[in-house]
Amino acid sequence: MSPSDISTIESNYYYVLTVLSIVLSVGCLIVSEVIMNNHKKHYPVGAKVKKPPVVVVLLAVAGIALIPFVVLVVRKYLTSVTDNYKTLLSTVKILGQGFAFSFGIFFFTIIFSLPLGLIVAAGKMSKIKTISVFFKVYVSVLRGTPLMLQLLLVYFGPYYLFGVQTGSIEIGPFNYRFIASIIGFSLNYAAYFAEIFRGGIQSMAKGQYEAAQVLGFSKMQTYFKIILPQVVKRVLPSVGNEIITLVKDTSLAQVLAVTEMFTQASALASAQVSVMPFIVAGLFYYLMNVIIETLLGLLEKSMSYYS
Repeated sequence: MSPSDISTIESNYYYVLTVLSIVLSVGCLIVSEVIMNNHKKHYPVGAKVKKPPVVVVLLAVAGIALIPFVVLVVRKYLTSVTDNYKTLLSTVKILGQGFAFSFGIFFFTIIFSLPLGLIVAAGKMSKIKTISVFFKVYVSVLRGTPLMLQLLLVYFGPYYLFGVQTGSIEIGPFNYRFIASIIGFSLNYAAYFAEIFRGGIQSMAKGQYEAAQVLGFSKMQTYFKIILPQVVKRVLPSVGNEIITLVKDTSLAQVLAVTEMFTQASALASAQVSVMPFIVAGLFYYLMNVIIETLLGLLEKSMSYYS
């Protein structure tokens, strides 16, 4: 038996050991949780409960059992970094440039779509039927058709409908491909934000409007000083979900040949014949979403006085 065969067998045994260690660790955690839940039943709600010795032992076994898995991950990571260090750095650098475009699309979309969503929500609730119907149709169409189709219509529409040459349109450093992406994303997300805002506004009790009127507040003062802050508090989780979705949807800008991060990752993966660019791109997206989620959590916590 050659040394390579022996090495392969040892590697396979190690993989089997790793899988068994994970199963053992998860099993210990589940059993300890069941025992702990049964133990808590004998204590008042909210009281501090000391872990029984058997639970402590099970948790220790779960931690020790994970050692082979941790060793395997660290070994694989060190091997990968050692063999592909320069490639990894190059990938991160190139994807970082693509991330700048993705973040630009995200940033400008938020800047334009949030206020536009408020306008659309107000228009949809308007007592003037013509205005109300117009915004209802707008929301229905934008929510009922694919975002990719909307991006293509925004980009190619001016030429096919009005004969406008969009290739030469530039605003500062941005060409029309990037501008069309901002317009398409903003119009689409404004429709979703409008429905969220409308639901928040209509959920407010009529008594608050009446109380504000008795206190001498005008309609504008009532809306901006009393109603809107409470609406923001109520809709913040839903708006946060849409914002997080927007981060991932920026990859759709590739249909307009915008060199955002996912486009760069696809090109690098083909050139390197490797999945590593996709993993690095995924980390970029994930870290950005973690930061956004943290900021939204802090904002929600700061507005808890409306609860």
